[in-house]
Amino acid sequence: IIRMNPLRQLAGQTAIYGLSSVVARVLNYLLVPFYTRIFEPAEYGVVNELYAYVAFLMIILTYGMETAFFRFSSKSDNSPLVFSTSIISLLITSAFFTLAVILFYPFIAQIIGYGGQKEFILILGLILAFDALTAIPFARLRLQNKALRFMFIKIFNISANIGFNLIFLLLFPWLTNNGYSFFIVDLIYNPDFGVGYVFLSNFLASLFTLIFFLNDIRHIRFRFSAGILKNMLAYSLPLLIAGFAGTVNEVIDRILLRYRLPSDVNALEQIGIYGANVKIAVLMTLFIQMFRYASEPFFFSQEKNKNSLELYASILHYFTIFGVFFFLVISLYIDLFKHIIDSAYFEGLRVVPIILLGNLMLGIYYNLSVWYKLKELTIFGALFATIGALVTLAINWVFIPYYGYMASAWGHLASYSTMVVLSWLIGMHYFRVPYNIKIILFYLLAGIGIFLLASALRIDSIYLRITVNTVFIVIFTIIVAYMERKVIVVLLRSGNFRIFKKNE
Repeated sequence: IIRMNPLRQLAGQTAIYGLSSVVARVLNYLLVPFYTRIFEPAEYGVVNELYAYVAFLMIILTYGMETAFFRFSSKSDNSPLVFSTSIISLLITSAFFTLAVILFYPFIAQIIGYGGQKEFILILGLILAFDALTAIPFARLRLQNKALRFMFIKIFNISANIGFNLIFLLLFPWLTNNGYSFFIVDLIYNPDFGVGYVFLSNFLASLFTLIFFLNDIRHIRFRFSAGILKNMLAYSLPLLIAGFAGTVNEVIDRILLRYRLPSDVNALEQIGIYGANVKIAVLMTLFIQMFRYASEPFFFSQEKNKNSLELYASILHYFTIFGVFFFLVISLYIDLFKHIIDSAYFEGLRVVPIILLGNLMLGIYYNLSVWYKLKELTIFGALFATIGALVTLAINWVFIPYYGYMASAWGHLASYSTMVVLSWLIGMHYFRVPYNIKIILFYLLAGIGIFLLASALRIDSIYLRITVNTVFIVIFTIIVAYMERKVIVVLLRSGNFRIFKKNE
């Protein structure tokens, strides 16, 4: 029996990164009820739309260098040279981007319909530059397993963002409205700036985060290898395409809603309602994020393990179980989770289960993507993401005029499901991981079936509804316990994750 089971190692790393993600997400999501209670849906729609553009540009500005850094640091005998080459590359591209934003932000604002709020574009451009510069230092912390420092800086960033939001959107307005304003408040605060303070708070938090890494960057021996950069770019550029297409899947709906909804519909209001309800999927998003932080360097480190294929299959198996469980908890307890947002946004709650299921499929895809990253066939990642993006674009373009943001929700699910199927089918020709597809499908269908059955009951009493839904969750837990009974017995007897056996 393997003494130190890699599954246990991954679970431990996921827990460490999960702690930072949990705390950061919990802090960050305190802003969701805050925003939905001080901004009208149309104002909150501005935040959602502009951050959709930010998501696209962030992919371009980092151009897959994080994953390339993991790959080439793991296989190179000169990791510091890989690090300094990555930093220099991002520093140069970020400098050119910043210059372009400073020169052309009024023109950019006019193009996307924010000519009267052009300062928003300048602030967001600077945020992007700062965040791009910290991407590789954050990646190195993950590679070096410095999870505590990683956690501290991430939590500081979120805390600073929240603090500035509270100052600009709560404290300063209260001081002004109650006649307590003084010189600093009068100098800084302008009520007409409105949602701009959301972006300004983010800018200040990103600036302070960059300052945290200045000491690390200052002590780098700035050496540059054109050969290493060429190989990294050859590896990462398909990931850039994949990342860009993946961002299309995630946020293009916020942009298309503005242009594809009928003219008699307040598009920014619908974007605000949709964006607020997407935020309710926080636990599923959190689960996937904490898994990704731990799994990406872990997958590379286990490549030479002779049990690696069985290990990758087991990871997807258990990921699916926990993912379906989170899907059921959030969907069946929506009466509780809906209070994350203001009641003015409740009309969009029907998208939540669809978004949750789509995010679960995305998490499954991340598991399946191990084959093209390890085989350095990242062009397939670009291909799958591009096909997924085309599915998203087609569904949103055709159906938004008829079904509004419901079409966007179904677009997510259809896109990620397509990517899962393609990655599995093609991956089996290059990297035959023995996934137990039948049992994975069983858990997925069991979770969906339980949700549909619970929804069909249409119980009026909220207390009775929560009680019955709790029973359904217990039923799913019993099903899992029965299906995994052999593993559970081993765990109970040994107190360890002794799942894989050495070959005799």
